[in-house]
Amino acid sequence: MNLTLPYLAALTPKEWDVSVIDEQLGDVDFGAAVDVVAITAWTMNSLRAYDIADRFRERGVRVLMGGPHTFFHEEEAAEHADAVGSGEGELIWRPMLQDAAAGRLEKFYRTDSLDTLEGLPLPRYELLDLKPYGWFKTYSVQSSRGCPLTCDFCSERLYLGKAYRHRPARDVVEEIKFSRAKNVLFADSNFAGNLGRSMELMEAMIPLGVRWSALWPAYVCKNNEFLDLAQKSGVLHVNIGMESIDPDTLASMNKRVNKVAEYEGILGVLRKRGISYSLNFIFGWDTQTEAVFPATLKFLAEHKVPAAYFNILTPDKGTPLYDRMKEENRILDIDAMGRWPGDKCFIQPRHLSPEVLEKRVREMYVKFYSYRSMLSRLRLPRTKADVASWVVNFSERGVMREDSMESFDVY
Repeated sequence: MNLTLPYLAALTPKEWDVSVIDEQLGDVDFGAAVDVVAITAWTMNSLRAYDIADRFRERGVRVLMGGPHTFFHEEEAAEHADAVGSGEGELIWRPMLQDAAAGRLEKFYRTDSLDTLEGLPLPRYELLDLKPYGWFKTYSVQSSRGCPLTCDFCSERLYLGKAYRHRPARDVVEEIKFSRAKNVLFADSNFAGNLGRSMELMEAMIPLGVRWSALWPAYVCKNNEFLDLAQKSGVLHVNIGMESIDPDTLASMNKRVNKVAEYEGILGVLRKRGISYSLNFIFGWDTQTEAVFPATLKFLAEHKVPAAYFNILTPDKGTPLYDRMKEENRILDIDAMGRWPGDKCFIQPRHLSPEVLEKRVREMYVKFYSYRSMLSRLRLPRTKADVASWVVNFSERGVMREDSMESFDVY
């Protein structure tokens, strides 16, 4: 379920009539009789956002644009919008609307982070047509912003604020109750950025009877009290940024909280508890050669990892990694980078060509998500967590063409 637009609608003054469009499920009415169009954009969908903006502006409709993309690409977005917002919407959304109504829009609206996340309004889900989302709707809920970690490649802590902030547990519980959600995805960079706060929230969620998913760091899996509460409160799936099985690569990422020597124990705990999980990996670091691909697949097979995502290194603007790569003239297409993240290579790796890196990552998807691999790694679906793991695997098979599934040997 889209969270950003229903939440912005809740921030909108009552005198405004609001319609919310999720283009994944419905068409944009370019002839709609509206005064203002607001578009939220990530870099990966920014070109489509520009297309929509341009068509409305051709009619003389004022366009406001915001989102993670505009935080790093203000000037580019400004070519397609009457006003661009950078920063947290709570502080700039109403001023932008007031200026639009008065005919005095400024080109840029910028703000620092909120001091507190207490008392945020409830998203206006009634503005969405919920039927296309199906019977098993998953609602996005943000319980925190920012991340206490400083990974070299991550830009989220920049546009979400360098300080890690969390909402009061009572506010999060109220939002879950309000949405009547039975399935929740915590849209947090790090659900466990403050263990005490996370445990307080999980304790408060126990009576709700929901199933929830989140992203948290590997090291919290060593905390049995935390995991006990996670299971009691209904954890269904957790995504973990493992990034690499090589200590030197982790050090180059400034991901020192990950300890390769602890991986076996951490994954064993998750498997023993029956918690569905997925791991993120990044390929293209200067420390990596072609040996990293078979080694990673072997590691995943040996530990019967339920699901994994294989990403090509893409330096995000604003990060130390981006600055270094740009200074070394190793960014091959700076304008296209980020538009197709994950499976396209826009940098010059040290030990591989971009074409070989793309091919090897694709092969990993094919091998890891082959039927043979799935049957060897996944348990028979006896629990909801087991079902979740199977669902993730079948969805990831769509990454590659069906007719190429068996064209590679499986590790």
